[in-house]
Amino acid sequence: MSAQQQVEVDIASLTGIRAGDPGAIARGWAARERRELLGPDGRLLLVAADHPARGALGVRGEPRAMASRSDLLRRLATALARPGVDGVLGTPDVLDDLLLMGALEGKVVIGSMNRSGLQGAVFEMDDRFTAYTPEEIAARGLEGGKMLTRIDLADPGTAATLEACGRAVTALATQGSLAMVEPFWSTRREGRVVNLLDPDSTIASMAVASGLGASSAHTWLKVPVTSELERVMDATTLPTVLLGGDPTGDPEQTYDSWGRALAVPQVRGLVVGRALLHPRDGDVAAAVDTAADLVHGGGSR
Repeated sequence: MSAQQQVEVDIASLTGIRAGDPGAIARGWAARERRELLGPDGRLLLVAADHPARGALGVRGEPRAMASRSDLLRRLATALARPGVDGVLGTPDVLDDLLLMGALEGKVVIGSMNRSGLQGAVFEMDDRFTAYTPEEIAARGLEGGKMLTRIDLADPGTAATLEACGRAVTALATQGSLAMVEPFWSTRREGRVVNLLDPDSTIASMAVASGLGASSAHTWLKVPVTSELERVMDATTLPTVLLGGDPTGDPEQTYDSWGRALAVPQVRGLVVGRALLHPRDGDVAAAVDTAADLVHGGGSR
């Protein structure tokens, strides 16, 4: 039996609470057991689950791999129950479900904020804030907010996105919440947004992201694993988590690249979604355990 089948998700119960007692969600957030952002080793392993809200449901060659909410919740609950997983990054719909399931107790919870840059849309770069606000993050007791910050010099939507992200960084810093900025230097190729992952493009995106907002005191970066990572990370003093990315290529090579990257001082952990929730062999628990060993145990492949 695969790992995700070992966790039961009562969809009828979740829908019943949402329909008959929606106030249970606010009560649940108020009563949730919280924790410090960082543990003794100063590192984080977060599971990402904000792709569906941007219309990005595919994994590898399966365009609807994340379409089933019950399946997604099973995988997330399996991941969150494993030792060494510090928390989750997601949109309100997913996080509210996990809250009602009791899966967020003692976990770091980061709210995904701007989800309007729908995958494939002509307005994809105009990534307005349509999910969490800084005020709601504070009210619900989340540890922080994450914002996607794609920069395309040929697309006017970038200006509005940068302005909105700057305001969000300021507001999060004012209330003492983590602001996780995920920058990419981007372009369009044959009508499709492509993120440029070479070292110089990554450095440029980090430089812009680091300057957003009136204070950088609570700003973290979330960047892809790229070549020449030591040179890339020399572009910032901000704590940085690495984006796990879509699960393409050899998993062993992926784990090796994560392990090497975690040796860079600015790198404080990993934020991984589809690579852990949809491993090639279907064993979510084993994939999560390997990542947790890399982040917290000093393991290597």
